[in-house]
Amino acid sequence: MRVDLFDFDLPEENIALRPVTPREAARLLVVRPGADVPYEDRTVGDLPSLLRAGDALVFNDTRVIPAQLEGVRHREGAGGQKVSATLHMRIAGDRWKAFAKPGKRIKRGDRITFGAAEGLSAIVEEKGESGEVTLHFDASGPELDRAIATVGHIPLPPYIASKRADDEADRKDYQTIYARQEGAVAAPTAGLHFTDALFARLDGLGVERHFVTLHVGAGTFLPVKADDTTDHVMHEEIGYVSEDTAAALNAVRARGGRIVSIGTTSLRLLESAAEEDGTIRPWSGATGIFITPGYRFRTADMLMTNFHLPKSTLFMLVSAFSGLETMRGAYAHAIETGYRFYSYGDSSLLFRDHR
Repeated sequence: MRVDLFDFDLPEENIALRPVTPREAARLLVVRPGADVPYEDRTVGDLPSLLRAGDALVFNDTRVIPAQLEGVRHREGAGGQKVSATLHMRIAGDRWKAFAKPGKRIKRGDRITFGAAEGLSAIVEEKGESGEVTLHFDASGPELDRAIATVGHIPLPPYIASKRADDEADRKDYQTIYARQEGAVAAPTAGLHFTDALFARLDGLGVERHFVTLHVGAGTFLPVKADDTTDHVMHEEIGYVSEDTAAALNAVRARGGRIVSIGTTSLRLLESAAEEDGTIRPWSGATGIFITPGYRFRTADMLMTNFHLPKSTLFMLVSAFSGLETMRGAYAHAIETGYRFYSYGDSSLLFRDHR
């Protein structure tokens, strides 16, 4: 499909730079494809009234690490140069793939020191396209994790980072309350709206909670530069679906309950783990699944997700889930009525288009 079909104009004032307080006070646009009134303005706190006993919410329990590193490149015969690296996929105890800037000036064999002189150091082991490098660190395992936590910054999305620096509040705000498995460099933002109080109300209703893990990479922010979706290559992300979670979700479906994916990351992982008949199997590995209109979904009945960038793979995914024209209309409504977009913004609850 033509990528420009997924373009739209978003005023700057619709981009959220901070989350609302409390988290569940965020607005929630309910989208029901084919309904007489397809769009309904609610709040995240209304979610229990939109679900029923026996439904199951699927959350991504990845934990964001301070993966934005600032450092100095060292090369024999050349002075030090400031560089920035955003880690996006761990490939070994001492190796990470990263997006580096300025990418054109970094070469294989360069040494980069991050933080203070006695801080973290790595060799550029490989260099790929679009500024991607493989960094081989001097430290490994837990020692490397501690060093990254010490010198790193929360990797705020570009549309926030270009307007303000990260601060201590972001270490809490850019993390779900149920984050457990360290490894993401971007938050599964649909989950940022949940609070302990909201969980208690959902528990009281009889709505189940299940967890999968997809370590969200910085590739989620990369623009689609191709003119046609068939020419775009997704960056892979590491994910896991446990045997217990797979069995529980299959049981939900068997008894007529609905699966509600909290975020596009959870949905991409569920679809990666699903058989053709919709059976979800235990799964682990790297997924580069790219979902565009025409895709036949096998798992979730509903999707809760924030509002995404124009021409992004995520807007393509939601357009596949609820229909392109439906989602273009939903986004037009959201912009006109002042919804806040992107990571710290408002949310939507999308029903799957079965037409």
